[in-house]
Amino acid sequence: MTGTWLVGGTVADGSGADPTAVDVCVEDGMITAIGRAPSGAAVVDLGGMVLTPGLIDAHVHLGLSSPVGAQFGFQLSAAELAADIFAAAGHDLDAGFTTVRDTGGIDGGVVGVIAKGKVRGPRVLSCGPVQCQTGGHGYYGAAWEPTGLWEAHHIPGLCALSLMSGNADELRRNVRESFRRGASFLKLCVTGGVVGGHDRLDDTQFTHEEIAVAVQEAQARGTYVTVHAHNNAGIRNAVRAGVRCVEHGTDIDEPTARLMREHDVALVPTFAVVEQLMDAESMGLDPATRDRVAGVRQRMATALETSRAAGLRIGLGSDLIGPNQQRRGQELRLRAELESPMRALVSATSVNADILGLGGTVGMVRVGMRADMVAWRQDPLHDPNVFADPDMAALVFKGGHIMKGQTR
Repeated sequence: MTGTWLVGGTVADGSGADPTAVDVCVEDGMITAIGRAPSGAAVVDLGGMVLTPGLIDAHVHLGLSSPVGAQFGFQLSAAELAADIFAAAGHDLDAGFTTVRDTGGIDGGVVGVIAKGKVRGPRVLSCGPVQCQTGGHGYYGAAWEPTGLWEAHHIPGLCALSLMSGNADELRRNVRESFRRGASFLKLCVTGGVVGGHDRLDDTQFTHEEIAVAVQEAQARGTYVTVHAHNNAGIRNAVRAGVRCVEHGTDIDEPTARLMREHDVALVPTFAVVEQLMDAESMGLDPATRDRVAGVRQRMATALETSRAAGLRIGLGSDLIGPNQQRRGQELRLRAELESPMRALVSATSVNADILGLGGTVGMVRVGMRADMVAWRQDPLHDPNVFADPDMAALVFKGGHIMKGQTR
């Protein structure tokens, strides 16, 4: 058999099964065999390292990789914004993330240059700009600034934070515009948020009919809608309108979790950003953001437990913003504290792949899957702090190519 065999490691395949000492063959970017390397085969010696699928972050904001206050104030050049975006993409690979779902901020040009290999980065799925209602979450223009000027700050091909809609017809036009720019799914803000401009955390945003328009447009293109949502009223409204995924889900209660299960709606909790925002002032954000985030972590942890009991598919997303996105694996460490390192790994691999529509392609170390894998210097299932330390990711493979590290 041709191909290169990764030998001498322990494989945690992303399914939740116990790790096993097996060898993995990679050929033409795919995993072609698992077992024992034949005599005389080309090998890469892992030297006892733990091999996992490449990690997947289902909630990133590459387009918000600059100092947030300065970016929201439009004080940065396109060159600086681009430099920060591409640096963040490289950091993702170095931390072991081979696929990310960008949930608002980049334009299709970023996805394209990474896919072409002109810039180091993970595989990127993007919704393009977030869809928000006029003056809702996702809009950060000054109160005195005419609403129409907000979109003038977009940088075509690079970044566009949000598109605003005042009614269903405007939303239909905006989601079609997002697809024109290369979006592969849609994201709507249906409640207020923690980093709010003109909204409150307990606001509900967009009507059932408006959300249903976005769902209709997504389904017409064979894709789905996910929603930024913290409170139960907004979540239930979106689920009944046909969305497929909920981001954050801070206050999910048992009735809401049951409704999500009935409609097969997935959940992507986001704990790392909550910790990050406790130091809002250092990020150039309004100190009131700290007040908004107070209590969110515990409520999100309770919602996670409730959602797990209801049998929801639960993915994993970091939601980090600003220039300090190097330790994206912090989300796995935080989830491991609440559940277990294995559950965190499964959420960040096979479950996230399923949520992103990539199940059967990435997210597991299995024959026939893309060779997206990470070799860890120490066992992250024994010590989840390993996930949070990019230096612990010794080798990162994306499509069979070594994106970080050297073989021996």
